[in-house]
Amino acid sequence: MTTHILETAGADVAYDVHGPLPTEGGRPPLVMIGQPMEASGFSTLASYFPDRTVVTYDPRGLGRSVRKDGRVENEPEVQAGDVHAVIEALGAGPVELFGSSGGAVAALALVTAHPDDVRTLVAHEPPLIPVLPDAAAAERARVTIRAAYEANGFNAGMAAFIAMTSWRGEFTDEYFAQPPADPAQFGMPTDDDGRRDDPLLSDRSWAVSSYRPDIEALKAAPTRVVIAVGEESTDVFTGRAAVAVAELLGQRATVFPSHHGGFLGGEFGYAGQPEAFARKLREVLDA
Repeated sequence: MTTHILETAGADVAYDVHGPLPTEGGRPPLVMIGQPMEASGFSTLASYFPDRTVVTYDPRGLGRSVRKDGRVENEPEVQAGDVHAVIEALGAGPVELFGSSGGAVAALALVTAHPDDVRTLVAHEPPLIPVLPDAAAAERARVTIRAAYEANGFNAGMAAFIAMTSWRGEFTDEYFAQPPADPAQFGMPTDDDGRRDDPLLSDRSWAVSSYRPDIEALKAAPTRVVIAVGEESTDVFTGRAAVAVAELLGQRATVFPSHHGGFLGGEFGYAGQPEAFARKLREVLDA
């Protein structure tokens, strides 16, 4: 693996290249992106592609990618610009791209703005509120996460986040009638760490979940766009969003093993089924 720092006007973007460039066998690089997850979150998944040159990166302002623009919000279009710059730096496009969560949103923005960058996109569970039939209620649920975080810190905010993202079906009055989520019920401490800058629990990434994909542009792009959903996620927020985006694109979401983090090993204590997930990803890319 080699690590590179790409200097742009707004940030110094760190990315890692696992394997040779130029690639072996004529296959394009396989780029894996997340948000707010950094490159390290793809270490297990990348290990199942020893025959491919895999590229991972840290989104600007996260991990090793240092912002220089003085801003703190995370915007899909800006992140798409960074990924475009990385692909140009590789000199090996169009690439194949796997995007997870907020990375899937940035990937959709990338294909919209730079359709010739990506040969095949697998967008796994993009958390897009505007495509949901209960979008207004989902926005209200998102507000409860920030409110809990602002009032009591990371653990309270994370408990509210888990409560929202594990809720089955639309956000109904029953959801909002629940008492605030208790961190202790998820095995977390109840103390306040004092920080309020978490990209997941604050409003810094609201532009990600508020992103409205340009369906016509995606349909017109030369990129093969595959929307993926975990078999355990089809009726929770991120899964419902994936299914809705797929329907807007005139397709059915492709079912992958496990849940929202199905490709993870033990990196974050939220392990999925990475071997089976990688096998499915390879099958989709080779189709």
